[in-house]
Amino acid sequence: MRTTPPFRADHVGSLLRPATLLEARQTLTGQELREVENDAVREVVRRQEEIGLQSATDGEFRRNSWHMDFIHRLSGIGTASDENITVRFHNEQGDIEFTPAALRVHDKIRVTEPIFGDDFTFLRDTVTTAVPKLTIPSPSMVHYRGGPAAIDPAVYPDVEEFWADLSAAYAEQVRRIGALGCTYLQFDDTSLAYLNDPSQRAELTERGDDAEHMHLRYIKQINAALATKPEGMTITTHMCRGNFRSSWAASGGYDFVAEALFGELAVDGFFLEFDDERSGGFEPLRYVPEGKMVVLGLVTTKHGELESKDALKRRIDEAAKYVDLDQLCLSPQCGFSSTVEGNELTADQQFAKLALIVETAREVWG
Repeated sequence: MRTTPPFRADHVGSLLRPATLLEARQTLTGQELREVENDAVREVVRRQEEIGLQSATDGEFRRNSWHMDFIHRLSGIGTASDENITVRFHNEQGDIEFTPAALRVHDKIRVTEPIFGDDFTFLRDTVTTAVPKLTIPSPSMVHYRGGPAAIDPAVYPDVEEFWADLSAAYAEQVRRIGALGCTYLQFDDTSLAYLNDPSQRAELTERGDDAEHMHLRYIKQINAALATKPEGMTITTHMCRGNFRSSWAASGGYDFVAEALFGELAVDGFFLEFDDERSGGFEPLRYVPEGKMVVLGLVTTKHGELESKDALKRRIDEAAKYVDLDQLCLSPQCGFSSTVEGNELTADQQFAKLALIVETAREVWG
């Protein structure tokens, strides 16, 4: 088994919130709520370590959303009091909508404290055998939802200043979280997967973005954020096509972004969604260079039915036709609870899937 992340058996980050925590959120605030969260984090870390995972997260238990809780703590970014955005998600039964408040860049973007610093410190001090992993949204997510209309032209008359400040803020976040002892950081990024969907690119074009080249801009800005990362820190990225209450927002293989994504993005590993036909085939993995890891998200978090171990092994073999087996790992395709609502499966089903991943990885890689 690998001794450095990403690990042969890994997971994306978010986990189903236990009922006690969901109930506490309705009635408690401040330190009282924090204590309930602490207890829940201790228990979920213990479960991850018992299963045999070499990395552990806090399940994102202190967040409402995988990305908005972070973005709203960037200085210079707030919400529009009178405007929501609507994201349409799809599932087998139909469509549902996610309607968060629209973002507004109202001042220069800065990081003045390590965002989620206290959360990471608690996780760091809680784990006993696993490597504590922190997940944050990538810089792309600040721009993708709102686009140019979210940026106050009085603050950033030149959009290049916006991009420079955004990457500098992220670089400062990476530095500060590294100073707390973080050696495993993940940039979660739906945009680089969404851009493979022609309908998503059409929406971006309609609002005035250069959709055909947007992935190149995002790769450039992520690389700028990582240019001064601390020595010894592993940084991965996770890409999916939406994950809200067992529903998705986009479809399409990685073909549109693959050559630039795998060849130019300066991360150590890629967590890639591959649980069904919406993600396309493994052919784009031919662009992955030596030395980069690919974590195959073959186990779905969208439902509780347990995958076949033999089927997982066959799919790993298929992927190994395009990138060396030694560069591959296994994980779920996304988090189990990207938002506080969670996906439509039970905690027992969730942990059974994580245990399956560990067992399969041991049999494939030893």
